[in-house]
Amino acid sequence: MRNMSRSRLIATAALLTVVSVTGTACSSDSGSTSAGDDSGTYTVWDPYPQFDKSSDWAKLLDDCGTEAGVKIKRTAYDTSDLSNKALLAAQQDNSADVLIVDNPVVSTLAEAGVLTTTDENKLDTSAVDANLLAAGQSEGKTYGTPIGANTLALYYNKGVLEQAGVDISSVKDWKSLTAALEKVTKAGKKGITFSAIGTEEGSFQFLPWFWGSGAELTDLGSDRAVSALSLWRDWLEKGFAPNSVINNTQTTSWQEFASGDYAFAENGTWQLANAEKVGFDYGVLPIPGVNGGSAAAPTGGEFVTVPVQGDTGRYATSRKLVSCLTSTKNLYSTATTLSYVAPTGDVQGRQVAQDPGLKPWVDAVKAAKGRTSDDLGTRYPTISEQLWKAVQSALSGAQSPKDALAKAQSAVK
Repeated sequence: MRNMSRSRLIATAALLTVVSVTGTACSSDSGSTSAGDDSGTYTVWDPYPQFDKSSDWAKLLDDCGTEAGVKIKRTAYDTSDLSNKALLAAQQDNSADVLIVDNPVVSTLAEAGVLTTTDENKLDTSAVDANLLAAGQSEGKTYGTPIGANTLALYYNKGVLEQAGVDISSVKDWKSLTAALEKVTKAGKKGITFSAIGTEEGSFQFLPWFWGSGAELTDLGSDRAVSALSLWRDWLEKGFAPNSVINNTQTTSWQEFASGDYAFAENGTWQLANAEKVGFDYGVLPIPGVNGGSAAAPTGGEFVTVPVQGDTGRYATSRKLVSCLTSTKNLYSTATTLSYVAPTGDVQGRQVAQDPGLKPWVDAVKAAKGRTSDDLGTRYPTISEQLWKAVQSALSGAQSPKDALAKAQSAVK
């Protein structure tokens, strides 16, 4: 087992709070939530407390256990609690056999010595799209495999655009998008809504524009980064986006779009069910880069990982469980249950064949990028915090985009 100091694990726990979401923990089995003290029982920890033991997800876990010849003891936590429980369990050499965690957390747990690499656990990830797998890589090593992905795109109200005389096919880059927003506001409607709140959600929503400018997270103060933040600031100043974006979560931003007054809203695949209830015709457009093409939006979704065990003989069965959960046979139903785009081309093709409306989302996921990619690892939470502070400062008028991002870069260094 890797050596892990208590101080290092505590520091890692502090970093994980930056990218966490609150919720409730539950277990599908009674008794202790400690890792497998019974060689015939394998523990699985996941961040899906919304699914009880009667759900398709819980049944899949049990089926995979049966296939591997073991019993599954599943415990579901909210995202932040799960991360901290994983760190504590690792310190006590009592980790779950299979751990499913939000993808930005993977490199942080890996650097803390909590997870095995795919070389160590022999997990085959060859079918996974490289850009999605990168979210679980650190220093050239891969830790686990994605169970699915979501990302951001632009929902648009067809009626609002038609009324303003905007042809959606003309929206291909920042200039044409801004021109469309101008037409919409002149027609008496509202332009675009998004979330720029001072949390990870704000960074998450800003990243497609940041990356779409060609900027890199290792240089927050670059001219390209300034151009992205200036785009958002200009939209607010011209009335193309509401001042409410400064405090909007992705949920409140969606509620604004659902009112029917907005032409565009930046949001994710998780709103698809709600989109069917808005009462107007909508479409989906990948977020454009500054000069066209699809911008890289950040990937959401979880990785299935195998934590370090004192008894390395457990890895063989853990690999069978992970392979079952992420097999081509099971990924389609899992992606549907979790509202994800599958991480492999074969299953993505099946999803689009079943629902052509998913095509823009598959395209967006194929262009997406992990927040911790580029070997940012545990540096990402610090960078993200300074990024959302810069966005808040610029949009509120406290600083210019250039000064706000220069301050952010200085703080990161």
